Amino acid sequence: MPRRRPSRRVNSLPEEPLINLTPLIDVVFVVLISFMLVAPFLQMDKVLLAPGIKEQGSASPTSPLTLAIHADNSLFWNNRPLSLAELPSLLARTKKENPACVPQLMPDSRSQFAIYQQVKNALEQAGFSQMEVLLKEP
Repeated sequence: MPRRRPSRRVNSLPEEPLINLTPLIDVVFVVLISFMLVAPFLQMDKVLLAPGIKEQGSASPTSPLTLAIHADNSLFWNNRPLSLAELPSLLARTKKENPACVPQLMPDSRSQFAIYQQVKNALEQAGFSQMEVLLKEP
């Protein structure tokens, strides 16, 4: 009787081909180094919130017109209480006296948006083209 040889391939798994990662790592390093070299020369663009309006400096602390909306939706003009009915006439008079004035509005985060919108509409009707919205008191 002929002798049978045991098969080596039955129990052993075929070898998987090795993947050479060296070229991939080289490319990643080249890209990383190029970003590191170019990054200091990039200029960051500013986001314009309202296109068409020229950029002004920071908020002017000596603005003659400061409006504040408190948490209870009360309106204050230069720290004096004011009603929404009185607002349009005062704004028109202030615009005539000081046409270059940029009003500052300080809304409280707990106030209603409708009050803010009414003040904004009154400012537009009085002829103001800009307003500064201060999120914290200066």
